[in-house]
Amino acid sequence: MNQTEKAVVIQEVQESMSRSEVAIATHYRGLSVAAMTRLRREIRQAGAELRVVKNTLAKRAIQGSSFEPLGAVLTGPTVLAFSKDPVAPAKILTDFAKKNPLLVIQGGVLNGVYMSPDDIVELSKLPSKEVLLARLLGTMMNPVQGIVGVLAAVPASFVRVLDRIREEKEKQAA
Repeated sequence: MNQTEKAVVIQEVQESMSRSEVAIATHYRGLSVAAMTRLRREIRQAGAELRVVKNTLAKRAIQGSSFEPLGAVLTGPTVLAFSKDPVAPAKILTDFAKKNPLLVIQGGVLNGVYMSPDDIVELSKLPSKEVLLARLLGTMMNPVQGIVGVLAAVPASFVRVLDRIREEKEKQAA
């Protein structure tokens, strides 16, 4: 690999990092091509990116960025997963590592903070960003729905009272 090719790889990794909030490093020694293909497909479907990069090039790419703490775990055959959604790649990699013990999670960085493999497992247990936003929206809508219900109950009660008065007058007239 010549200097130009190395510079292109470094730039591509930096572009991936610039679009991401999280980067997770894993070792993949011994994984079959079919297993790696499945992993790549799952990661891609989640909107994340998976890259096999030489450690020296990855260390150059992360130098001076918020992902610099990841340099400590860049040893051996490393695959880097990048994503804007921090939970998706953590879930996929954790589940995949349970089924394929040859994939070993080394660590990661989320918003400039280093995460151990245990932290990544804990992160994988969280609901996705969309689910959390939906729960927040539901929580915010509860008081509004309560007020609407109360305000709608007053005219409804008034209409029921008027209807009963009408029924009683019709009975008296008959």
